[in-house]
Amino acid sequence: MKLKFALSLSAGLLALASAAQAQEPIKIGVVAVLTGPAAALGQQVRDGFQLAVDKNGGKLGGVPVQITVIDDELKPDVAVSKVRSFVEGGKVDFVVGPVFSNILGAIAKPVLDSGAFLISPNAGPSTMAGKACNQNFFVTSYQNDQVHEVLGKYAQDQGFKKAFIIAPNYQAGKDSLAGFKNYFKGEIIDEVYAPLTSLDFSAELAKIASTKPDVVFAFLPGGLGVNFVKQWSQAGLNGKIPFLSAFTVDESTLPAQQDAAVGMFGGMTWAPNMDNPQTKAFVTAYEAAYKIVPGSYAQQAYDAALLIDSAVKAAGGTGDKDKLRAALKKADFTSLRGKFKFNTNGYPIQDFYLVKVAKRADGKFQTEIAQKVFTDYADPHAKDCALK
Repeated sequence: MKLKFALSLSAGLLALASAAQAQEPIKIGVVAVLTGPAAALGQQVRDGFQLAVDKNGGKLGGVPVQITVIDDELKPDVAVSKVRSFVEGGKVDFVVGPVFSNILGAIAKPVLDSGAFLISPNAGPSTMAGKACNQNFFVTSYQNDQVHEVLGKYAQDQGFKKAFIIAPNYQAGKDSLAGFKNYFKGEIIDEVYAPLTSLDFSAELAKIASTKPDVVFAFLPGGLGVNFVKQWSQAGLNGKIPFLSAFTVDESTLPAQQDAAVGMFGGMTWAPNMDNPQTKAFVTAYEAAYKIVPGSYAQQAYDAALLIDSAVKAAGGTGDKDKLRAALKKADFTSLRGKFKFNTNGYPIQDFYLVKVAKRADGKFQTEIAQKVFTDYADPHAKDCALK
């Protein structure tokens, strides 16, 4: 009887230990810029991800989640120090972020070397889409070139002959202008790379006014876009020269730009007025929780959480990395943008749209879908990725 009792007790303790282990929280680091002119972008990433976790009762895949929010301050050295401390400080399952590609380039090695999965809800540099692709790296946004290619194709289709193009001087800025030029075959009057800290664009606007291009294309995210659009309006250029942009007029900048941005075009994979039930529910919930209109940063972070949720559920937890990786590749979740699947390099294959800034009946501003430009579009760098 004693032996039987001991065996029964041992089995019970093992079962309890196993159950406790199964409920160990998933450790996730959310890396985003939360200070400075670009903080609005990082706040949407943080809040979009948190909203999905809250919607699931604080769990992903049925497992409790422990989230550590890391402010990268838009400084690569700061980001590396904070992220390295996080991934080396204990067992980490996922790192979600960042917003900017220069930060992603800095943190990718310490994160991936730690064995954690790196899920980017925004940054999608060409450098990690080709030969440097990694089996533990997934992107829920796009490859950086692609959104800009939407505007390049639109400019080409409209018959514009001369373009002035401007972007920040970092990897995503270079990708952006390369993406525009992939489809626009006219003359580039000037190609300007502005510092990431630029606030005054009077010299660039004076040059635009004097050279009179057929079209201007700008990739100026966050505070850069706010200032550029305001100064564009103040310079009297509204309505005189067509203005196309990516991440310059969007839900992160519109609260500050307001009427100055109405009617301007951008490119994106999603907009708050997308006609599907999941988007309608998301926009309603986000506005109720955070009192602002969600943009692509929030949407892509929300999708990142849904991706993790689906993978953890399918893999039965995070213990088997191979199962978890295979489940991530399947992307078996309902994206807010509708159709979504991963290419071999971990970047999405998806539709892209021309979007236009509008003022809603309630006085808030948002982008709205104007027309589809690309269908099931895969980035060109995937062919150089050795993953299958």
